[in-house]
Amino acid sequence: MIDNLSRRTFLEGTAAVAVGGAAVASALAADEVMAWAAGEGDAAAASGTVRQAPSLCNGCSSKCGLVGTTVDGKLWTVEGAKDHPYSKGTICGRGHGVVQMAYNDERLTQPLKRAEDGTFAPISWDDACREIAEKVNAIIAESGPEALCLIHDPRPSGKYYGPRFLNALGSANVYTHGAACNASKESGITYAVGASNFSVDFGKAKMVMFIGRSYGDAIRPSSVQSLASAADAAKRIVVVDPRLSNSAIFATDWVPIKPGTDIALLMAMANVLIEEDLYDHDFVENYSIGFPEFAAQAVACTPEWAEEICEVPADTIRELAQAMAKAAPAAAVEPSWRAAFGCSYANSFDTARAVCAVNALLGSWGQEGGALLTSSPKAGDIDKTRFPSVPKPQAKRVGDAEYPLVLSGMGSNLAALQAALDGTMRGFFFYNSNAAQGYANPKVWREGLGKADLVVTIDVQMSETAVLSHYVLPECTYIERMELPEFIGGKKHYVGLRTPIIDRVHPDTRSCDEIFTQLAQACGVGEYFDFTLEELAAAQLESVGTTLEEVRTAGTVELADPGFAYGVPKFKTESGKFEFSNAKVGEAGLNPVIGYVPRLVEAQGDELYLIAGKQGIHSHTMTQNIASMNAISREYDLERLWMAAADAEARGIADGDLVEMTSSEATGQVRVRVTERMRPGVVFMPSHYGGTSPYQTRACGFGLNTMDFVPFRMEPGVGSAMSQEVAVTVRKVEA
Repeated sequence: MIDNLSRRTFLEGTAAVAVGGAAVASALAADEVMAWAAGEGDAAAASGTVRQAPSLCNGCSSKCGLVGTTVDGKLWTVEGAKDHPYSKGTICGRGHGVVQMAYNDERLTQPLKRAEDGTFAPISWDDACREIAEKVNAIIAESGPEALCLIHDPRPSGKYYGPRFLNALGSANVYTHGAACNASKESGITYAVGASNFSVDFGKAKMVMFIGRSYGDAIRPSSVQSLASAADAAKRIVVVDPRLSNSAIFATDWVPIKPGTDIALLMAMANVLIEEDLYDHDFVENYSIGFPEFAAQAVACTPEWAEEICEVPADTIRELAQAMAKAAPAAAVEPSWRAAFGCSYANSFDTARAVCAVNALLGSWGQEGGALLTSSPKAGDIDKTRFPSVPKPQAKRVGDAEYPLVLSGMGSNLAALQAALDGTMRGFFFYNSNAAQGYANPKVWREGLGKADLVVTIDVQMSETAVLSHYVLPECTYIERMELPEFIGGKKHYVGLRTPIIDRVHPDTRSCDEIFTQLAQACGVGEYFDFTLEELAAAQLESVGTTLEEVRTAGTVELADPGFAYGVPKFKTESGKFEFSNAKVGEAGLNPVIGYVPRLVEAQGDELYLIAGKQGIHSHTMTQNIASMNAISREYDLERLWMAAADAEARGIADGDLVEMTSSEATGQVRVRVTERMRPGVVFMPSHYGGTSPYQTRACGFGLNTMDFVPFRMEPGVGSAMSQEVAVTVRKVEA
């Protein structure tokens, strides 16, 4: 329980990170733009031409609203947009720091082509697109369009133009980053409730349980505000996590669980709710199917049984279940994200379903203070003669047969990698994706992409994936471009728009829509791109009752009221009810009934479980080469491996020592942070470090990359990375 650690002690322990975040927040642009650092800021702003423009952040997938201010055309400040539901007037440290990418001295400035010796030389856009098209058409002629794929981290324009380009070529092989992020979680939730995610009604909740997720380390400002408000209202907030994260300052309870065993805790809580008759009979009897089968499985999942697996005391499990029942229906288990079961273990899909099952037993679905299924807006019908539909590819997406439970909007990018290893996936396009560094074991990505005939990366910087590419196409940064509308759901509906804040710093960079349009024209499918981005954006916005001019001016516009109302939702499952059991899950070879599945890897001997997660100032591998953000990491030793004090003492390790970490896949050295904020038997590594691209000199060789240590595997049913199914040994490096 967190009571054993005072809030003062916790704050002292996080002081460095807090100061680091503040430092990022003050570093708003490159040196040439930060005149105020020399005491000239006010005078420069007073004498220069000041302009403001709305946009959307690109620091993570949240895409919070922001407003950028320029002085004489150079970025001066950024602040959170007050009308955007995610930012609410605030942006995080990453949001402040990532804008500096525009002025980064090591960003991509022109197209590059890799020579046989691995070096890169400039190439014109016309020549690059012509050569890429020749290789694309040769692959199609020899192996069909199904030998081509796109892997991307979707952004407003990218999620339209990238898939449209691949589909126009005849390929269905479009994959998001999901298999290395949240595919297991969202797929599991979908097969229980018919929607890929849900939210917790924090404002009216009495008790909320978090599993592995830390708003304080990496999430949108509005969520942090909701969590802080809940803490201020003395609501019970339970954090289930092997690490005492930066969210725990808001918590009443810390439950330091063994990694990958959250499903045992959840099933034991379900056992208590059922066996002690604390569950919502009305919901179960009238709004669910499969409960008898679920209850039959839960009988054996007693708190005492779970204690042996997850190493949380049975009494703690029992008390948590009873307290949740007492608070119900204004109580819920939060849906989490990547770190706990987004893509982490062999049981991540089933853990997500178990979260949903506990919320079902509490009767919290759709209730005030409970788990909410809200709607999302999307563009309506637009003129098909002006914006023609692309013919549906004939061949199915690679991986869907082997991993039928993965959501259609994601797919398993690791299945595409496996196809490259097998020699059947011959051409790769990467957009806004550093798959080779962060999606699975990098040596496997290097092997797979080394076998491909064509690898094209579209990015702002020379990532590890770009280094493995035949062609690298430079995109302008997000503050230099306009993108398609971004639709935002919830109790209310909104639309936001990314507009240029500054002119393009490097004239030979291009926006996503321009790049894919030129590639399509070169490949002979330009007829599907015969319109401008502004024309498409205007049509999409008109279809939802607003205009391009209105949204471009405001940045964020509230759309028509979706009519949200509390009450048991209409579940979008085949049965129309909550599904404790799902036949399609059974057809995929998994247990159709929500139940316990063990983690795959168990630590042996002196091994420790390795877990990973984000820090509040970084976004995966994307931000580490930004000068100020890298400087903060170095100043505060943020790359260090976290180790429990008891584990360190047993190994003769002191805080700051150089240690060597080894798994079946890799060995590496890094400094250690000895702390009471880790449960014994577990080490934590931030997931931003260990860069290998020689073109990113600040990030290269700094710290270790977690994925180097994780074996290449895919979770059954969904094809996710199982990114934390690993155990390591750690020893002190003697001087």
